[in-house]
Amino acid sequence: MISISNIYVQYGDRIVLNNINLVIGQRDKVGLVGRNGAGKSTLLKLIAGAEEHQSGNITRPTHSTLAFLHQDLLLPKGKTVLEEAMSAFEEIKQMEARLEELNVILSERTDYESDSYHDLLVEIGDLSEHVHLVGGSTAESDAIKILSGLGFKQSDLNRLTDEFSGGWQMRVELAKMLLRQPDYLLLDEPTNHLDIESIIWLESFLENYPGAIIIISHDKQFLDNITKRTIEIELGKVFDYKANYTKAMEMRKERRELQQNAFDNQQKVINQKERTITRFMAKASKTTMAQSMQKQLDKMERVEIDDEDTSAMRLQFQPSPRSGQIVVEGQNVKKQYDDLLVLDGVDFKMDRGDRVAFVGQNGQGKTTLAKILVGKEPANGGEITLGHNVMIGYYAQNQADSLDPKKTLLETMEENSPPELRPRLRNILGSFMFSGEDVDKKVFVLSGGERARLAMACLLLRPINLLILDEPTNHLDIKAKEVLKKAVMEYDGSLIVVSHDRDFLADLTTRTVEFRDHKLYDYIGDVNAFLEKRALDNMRAVEMSTKNSAANQDTKKSNDSENKVLQKNIQQAERKIAELENEIKKKEQQMAEDGFFESPNHSKILQEYNNLKKDLDLKMVEWELALEAMG
Repeated sequence: MISISNIYVQYGDRIVLNNINLVIGQRDKVGLVGRNGAGKSTLLKLIAGAEEHQSGNITRPTHSTLAFLHQDLLLPKGKTVLEEAMSAFEEIKQMEARLEELNVILSERTDYESDSYHDLLVEIGDLSEHVHLVGGSTAESDAIKILSGLGFKQSDLNRLTDEFSGGWQMRVELAKMLLRQPDYLLLDEPTNHLDIESIIWLESFLENYPGAIIIISHDKQFLDNITKRTIEIELGKVFDYKANYTKAMEMRKERRELQQNAFDNQQKVINQKERTITRFMAKASKTTMAQSMQKQLDKMERVEIDDEDTSAMRLQFQPSPRSGQIVVEGQNVKKQYDDLLVLDGVDFKMDRGDRVAFVGQNGQGKTTLAKILVGKEPANGGEITLGHNVMIGYYAQNQADSLDPKKTLLETMEENSPPELRPRLRNILGSFMFSGEDVDKKVFVLSGGERARLAMACLLLRPINLLILDEPTNHLDIKAKEVLKKAVMEYDGSLIVVSHDRDFLADLTTRTVEFRDHKLYDYIGDVNAFLEKRALDNMRAVEMSTKNSAANQDTKKSNDSENKVLQKNIQQAERKIAELENEIKKKEQQMAEDGFFESPNHSKILQEYNNLKKDLDLKMVEWELALEAMG
């Protein structure tokens, strides 16, 4: 277990963790929650040894393993995706070498009753178990399965990691961690860069994970499906609930209500006693009794109410300048990346005041169309026309990452502000919960949520009448999401919002555009009306349904060609699997013969047998992937 004792962390005049105590068990599935900047990522860094604390102790078993997926990782260059994933097994090789070394030491020891001999046995046992869990001949096939689950195609495996965005590189790093299967897995916002299918796959994988997991996430459903314990950090303290997130928040509310009721009742008793003492002190005959009552009152253990962080972001968009009746129009828009067709001749039109949600599976073109509309991405065909006097405000998925890390908050705002607004920048930053000395902080010291708030503040500095938000709730805590939604609800211009967050989208828009099979499908109403029409009960079902809907439509010639190739691959894989199984059977018959292990070539046959088993595992993975691609 991990033991956290009296940990104290302070940055400047702000106490982040105030002498906290926690124990994380070997099989705990923990959700770590709290406001942006509360100290969640700090606590994970402390546990991982990536940051120092001012006082206290953190201990875990000497030979235990730990992996930490953080928000600012950087992969080495020059390796393919599969090669980088397979580097996870280098640690296993080191363990095997250490295990061999320990076995040699053990054979020379005779102090069987000593503590050191017992410790040696424990280390050998731990290493043996871990090597057994994650080592073996199935390493490459396991790597391919996990990479596939995280969204990589077969054709991606031999591409260099340098070719992929930071989000995809994060998936490679996550794959390495899942392959290692450390005793303690620390995940900081693992779903931020995953599409919906990968999130569902990861949930399924982590539900049965054999070790302990600590997850920071603002995805309530993800936490509810995996965790069975919730630790909330608030104003330097921790509150521990033996429940998933939704149940924990109910327990939190009940706890505060009980505290408040106990406090109110005690205050009534105290007030009554103080009135009695005051009356008795006025009478000489009852002075002694009054003094006795005062002593009792002084000794009374007072009920305290836990402090609550009531700070909140204040966000309000400027009134929108009037635009033309048609805000933006796209005709026969096509977008293709090399051989990947994303949008195939789509039409899209927005009138003044329209509020549109873009929904659908990741990779279907939602973000691509948003970028084309704002001029951040060229189309391969078709025409985009902006209406009269249209002023666009665009918040991209990675907007916070585009901020200059070396600039201060105030310098960042000045860079994005018109001259007439600069005297008000400190006040605007204050409304986004950056006050006092905060404005002189460098951007690189901010948490992911704080950077998102700063990027949002920059969006408010100029008047806009077409607001385009692409996954704006990433990195925002639940309260900040509510504030953002309220401000967007009150915004009086035209709106496009790309999101997977059903709670955020509910009642926010008047149109819903579904992206499916390179086309757009327009529905009247908000996301709930859309879901009702599609007879689907949640956004995940919508996004997963993209594949199913494709099977029910007339397939295009390109799909026919692709299916023929897949069918051929399946048939070839099945023939090869049959051949390998037959060869393996022959080897097993040889190995079952009397005197096999005395024969001079038994080592060669064993090696051939193991190689055949490896080949069979890999061919089975290829066959499974081809079947999945066929739908």
